[in-house]
Amino acid sequence: MLVLLPPSEGKAASGRGAPLKPEALSLPGLAGARAAVLDGLVELCAADEEKARVVLGLSEGLRGEIAKNVELRTAGARPAGELYTGVLYDALDLASLDAAARRRAGKSLLVFSGLWGAVRVGDRIPPYRCAMGVKLPGLGALGAFWRAPMAEVMPEAAGDGLVLDLRSSAYTAAWKPKGEVAERTASVRVLHSQRVDGVEKRSVVSHFNKATKGRMVRDLLRAGARPKGPAELVTALRDLGYVVEAAAPARPGRTWELDVVVTEIH
Repeated sequence: MLVLLPPSEGKAASGRGAPLKPEALSLPGLAGARAAVLDGLVELCAADEEKARVVLGLSEGLRGEIAKNVELRTAGARPAGELYTGVLYDALDLASLDAAARRRAGKSLLVFSGLWGAVRVGDRIPPYRCAMGVKLPGLGALGAFWRAPMAEVMPEAAGDGLVLDLRSSAYTAAWKPKGEVAERTASVRVLHSQRVDGVEKRSVVSHFNKATKGRMVRDLLRAGARPKGPAELVTALRDLGYVVEAAAPARPGRTWELDVVVTEIH
């Protein structure tokens, strides 16, 4: 099982220990593209702070993040699973998993990134600011920039098993499964169900969508679940107590879409 995750804007304030070693990152086929984005980002942030702030979409209060980008090559790094601290990662809580579940996480979780393309949770990277929606001078929109290199490496990374796609829309732009890989890919939407005047109403949630996805991945890792495809994933999630609605795609080459329905949001 390969689980595709979005990164988080929230990150640990600093890295620790040795700086970035690009050659040590997973998916070495992305090395050239990573170098191009890193060079472009550092150059932008070193040359014109105000322009960098606008390009990166940072508020005035986050201006200090630009200086961090300038030091990306020398700043201390930490495992990606420790670096990201947003809602999904808080709910996933990798640090509290037992050793076996952490090993499974290291093999199965892949975090998409505007700067790195995609990394595994054990890959050591420094804190940075560069979302997939950024249009970097000289490279353009990063979602489009990453499509070609991702198309080269992701089919091999996906292997022949289930792909569980939990990315947000900005990050799906970098790679969309095609052909037989798509047919064993499941994307998940979280819906909040509540009764209003005796009538069920459902709504898409945002903050709690991330938290639910984090808990869901955590539960799969703890259970040692190994679903071979989307249908088996539905069964595994239901066995873990989730309410899941799913239907097989109407046409070949399409992904499965799963709705996880919750009645409480927390």
